[in-house]
Amino acid sequence: MFSTVRELLAYLRKEEVRTVDLKFTALSGRLHHVSLPASRFDDSVFEDGVGFDGSNMPGFKGVECGDMVLVPDPATAFLDPFFSDKTLSLICDVAEAGTLAPFPRDPRGILRRAVEALRASGLADEALFGPEFEFYLLDQALFDNGVCVSQAVFGSREGRIPGCEEFRQPQSLPLKGGYHAAPPQDAFFDIRNEMALLLEQAGVDVRYHHHEVGSPGQQEIEVHLGTPLRMGDVALMVKYFVKMVARRHDLVATFMPKPFFGEAGSGMHFHQHLFLKGRPLFDDPAGYGGLSRTALAYVAGLLEHGAAVMAWTNPSTNSFRRLVPGFEAPVNAFFSLGNRSAAIRIPKYTRRSQDRRIEFRTPDATCNPYLAMAAQLLAGLDGMRRELDPTAMGFGPFDEDVFAMPEADRRRLIHSLPASLEAVLEALQNDHEFLVGPGVFTEPLIADWVRILRERECLAMRQRPHPYEVELHLDC
Repeated sequence: MFSTVRELLAYLRKEEVRTVDLKFTALSGRLHHVSLPASRFDDSVFEDGVGFDGSNMPGFKGVECGDMVLVPDPATAFLDPFFSDKTLSLICDVAEAGTLAPFPRDPRGILRRAVEALRASGLADEALFGPEFEFYLLDQALFDNGVCVSQAVFGSREGRIPGCEEFRQPQSLPLKGGYHAAPPQDAFFDIRNEMALLLEQAGVDVRYHHHEVGSPGQQEIEVHLGTPLRMGDVALMVKYFVKMVARRHDLVATFMPKPFFGEAGSGMHFHQHLFLKGRPLFDDPAGYGGLSRTALAYVAGLLEHGAAVMAWTNPSTNSFRRLVPGFEAPVNAFFSLGNRSAAIRIPKYTRRSQDRRIEFRTPDATCNPYLAMAAQLLAGLDGMRRELDPTAMGFGPFDEDVFAMPEADRRRLIHSLPASLEAVLEALQNDHEFLVGPGVFTEPLIADWVRILRERECLAMRQRPHPYEVELHLDC
């Protein structure tokens, strides 16, 4: 919104802004914030930063050295429509207290270094990414986990009535029957439209929105592609706006990958392509799907390192409830033209050379978008450096329904993606030179990431009986 600090400060005074809200993300990708009276917001905020305790952010710092600061980025400013008083929000970089040196584990800084590594390679000087945002809107979301109870109850006006699943409401959608549903079945159109319009007012370039496949309230908002750092910021904004508009209407918005058994999961697919001096590098009309050899090498790198990349793009046990056959979710490592069961799809509707791109369909919104894009970009860059050939490596293309193949052929020809969080964390431990070598990620960060997810996700889940286990084994 602003190119200089002076412009920002002048706007605050002229428009009589009352509050400045500073937003940032830790490694987990969850949004945090701190608010300042606009009257106290001046040059010192940019010269000294705003202090916070980094020891409360898992993977940042210990209690013995927890002092850190936030440095707002004027370019990220937007009027926040969810505060009672006029509020300007900014997304911040995380820096060391005292020196304002960039904090090596700041997710925005990591993505910034990944883009710098791309430019330093000489192979490309610009990347454009475009995440898709799928989520559910729920009228009811109740859950409880304790020693003697484990349950979750979700309700949506578009789905069945909790406790009476055998009955459909008059205008409810059939199971997995929501794709591009129209009103009156699309009961959340006005609310979704409110989200999109508010995002546009805040500077987010919305492409379109629609009802998604999931019948109990699944939605999608798609944005136009932009630079990686900008799209990381946009991802934070979209999730924030969606959740806040939902709350306005006494709804719950969830980007959880698989909230419902038997219904479509929610992904966060990443469209991406590269340029050099303004020239699109992924386009070759004579190539498969219109892709150049450079694009294919990028695809090969992303698929070769796919398991390790998934430790950043799918960092939850619930991610792998979504990645199962039968729901258009990618469970196999191959690329294809228009095939939505492929991990990497080449969109058929990209006809112009500057639009030619690929779509990595595996990620979901439990990821930190900055870290997820950094990992994808570095994996693709490694493939370009090594001039990898995805076909020679057995990654396709496969244009047929791979699930219709004879099982023996499928096992012989198709590379499966990992089926658990533990498997991708092990893959990351064994395959991370492509992340560390360019000076973007570090060995200690990767070790801490693996430790945190194993403790918070894998071990925590392994220790808890599942309600379905009770149904299966209570009478044994």
